Order: sequence, then structure tokens, then C-alpha cells
Amino acid sequence: MGHETRMSVKEEDAGGARLWRLLGLGSRSNDRRYANMSNPRVKDRANLLDAISEFLLRHELPVSPDNLLRVHAIMTKSNIRLANKVAEREESGEPITQKWFDQQMSEGDTTDTTSSNLDRLARELDRSMERFGESTRSAHEAASDYGAQLAQQTEMVANSSSEEEVVASLAQVARAMLDRTREMEAQMKKSDEEARHLRRNLAKARRDATIDHLTNLPNRRAFEDVFKTEWMAAQAEMEPLCLALCDIDFFKSVNDTHGHDTGDRVIRAVAQALDRISDSCHVARHGGEEFVLLFRGLDLAGANAALDAARERFAARHFVDKVSGKAIGGVTFSGGLTDVFAHPDLSSALRCADEALYRAKEAGRNRIELG
Repeated sequence: MGHETRMSVKEEDAGGARLWRLLGLGSRSNDRRYANMSNPRVKDRANLLDAISEFLLRHELPVSPDNLLRVHAIMTKSNIRLANKVAEREESGEPITQKWFDQQMSEGDTTDTTSSNLDRLARELDRSMERFGESTRSAHEAASDYGAQLAQQTEMVANSSSEEEVVASLAQVARAMLDRTREMEAQMKKSDEEARHLRRNLAKARRDATIDHLTNLPNRRAFEDVFKTEWMAAQAEMEPLCLALCDIDFFKSVNDTHGHDTGDRVIRAVAQALDRISDSCHVARHGGEEFVLLFRGLDLAGANAALDAARERFAARHFVDKVSGKAIGGVTFSGGLTDVFAHPDLSSALRCADEALYRAKEAGRNRIELG
């Protein structure tokens, strides 16, 4: 990643040792827990800690909990969008500062924001149902009170010699019952309307949580759910399942030259081109200018042929800036494709596809590489 001058071996080793101590893991050279570095698992973890340490020190970033999680996500490719952004930044020679780091995370936090909205609406619905329950309990209590009062009045009728007194007392109880009943009905109606409104908003929020609003494609959250379903179905039917990651070539240049509106138009155009590949191809926006595709029922050769044909058709198109009228020219995308069942889980398949995508970029872009 990148072309910056790397730290010396001693500096990297010193940085790694410092991070091990900061995390309470002792020293690699002295701690008996890590003495057997021939163990592949221990060695992998040690190398990951060293890579995280080297990254933080090289970019002079604070060793904070947030940064440790972010760099871990970059090194393990669990956040591919951020890993690609960092790679582009390093390749261009631009610094990775804390401000830039925080900005990238805030841009990618739409899923977290959506989750927060869902949680908020769910809490409001719970509170509304609690209020409805309280109104119902109050109505039951009031009915019990009226029953007791009526029993008293019945006793009084039996013992009273004054009809006027009995009628006046019964009328008073009836008016109180009527007023309280109307009040309860109003409260319960209000609670019911509020609950219906919140249910509608919650249902809409749940639908919105699965849609990318720029492209109208499913988002990453929805894709993960579809992947689990398709993986189980394909395995049960003994059908092939392939996964691809595609990324728009030189997208930053399009954005910088022609503006974000044109960049959004290009993203939508690529989304439409990928979405038209096949009914057996599930397409989702994975973040930024990156898309993830799942091919059910197509082996690696078939999926490659379908995706490469879509790439060729799209590369033949020419775009024009609608505001300035200037030609944008051809826009292309690159892709990495892998056989899902060659990997133990989604994360491993995504990492393999991402590595193939990186090779496609390195080989000149506007091409599909197999992983």
C-alpha cells in the first residue's frame, strides 16, 4: 500500500513492541505466551499487531480505541471501503491525518445512523404501547371503582326511604362514569393513533435501512442478509455461487473535475449497468463507488463472462457533463471475482474478491480478475 518511505526494521519492531505493551500483551521477545512463534495462529496475530502499530506510527496517528479499531478493519479488510480509500490516499502521496481519518468514518456511518433511527423509533413505539397499557389499566381500575360505587348505591336504595335522594345519587355516579369513560376513550384513541403512526414510521425505516438511496440498490446491510439466504439455498441445491467486487476506475478524478453531482450520476449509471446483468445476479452498493455482486447458479467461468460483457458494454458509453456540456469521456470499472464455496465465510470471500480487484487495478483497470 502506497509509495511513502517505510520505517526502518528497528523502528517497526520498536513500534510493534510498544503497541504490544500498550495493549497489555507484554513483549514479543520476553513474554512466554508468545514464545512459540512457529504456531501459525500466534504468528498471524503478532504480524497483525505489528502492521497496526506500523500504520499508526507511520502516519503519526494517536493510539486511541477508535483508531485501533479502524486500522484493524483496514488490515483485515473487514471495512473494504475504508481500506480502498486509504490505499488510494497512500498511492497519491497525500497524508493520512486524524481529521481525514475521522471524515472518512463519518461518511461511511450511514448504516450506523439508520440503526440509531430504528432504535429510536422502536423505543418510541415501546413507550407508546406502555402509555396505551396504562390507559387500559386506568380504564379497568375506573370500571372496578364504578362497580363498587354502584354496589354501595344498591345497598342505599334498599335502605333509603327517599326516592329523590336515591335518584340524585345514582345520577351523580352515572355522570362521573360517563365523564371518565369519555376521558378514557379519548386517551386510548390517541394512544392507538400514535402507535399506528409509529408502526408505519418503523416499517418505513426498516425498508429504508436496506436501500441505498442514491442508486435504489440494496445496501451492504441488505446484501449480507441476501448472502446468507443464497448461500444456504445454493448449498442445499448444490448450485454454484460466485461473488464479485466492482469499483469505478478513476472515480476521484471524475468527482474532482466535474463535481459531485456528475459523480453521483456516474455511480447511478454503473449501478444500472450491473443491475441489468442477469436475474440470477444480486447487486448491492457496498459503499462509495464500490459494488458487490452475487451470481447464483453460475460457475466462475459463467459469472466472469456475464460480468465482463457488462464491463465492455459500459466502457463503450460516453458521458457528458450536463452543466458545462463538456465531455467526460468513457467511464470504466474494474472487478474481482471469486467462487464463494472456495471460502469458509463471507468475509473471506470478500477479501479474496478485493485482492482480485486490486490486481485488476494494478494491471491497468477496466478488466475483471479472478480470485
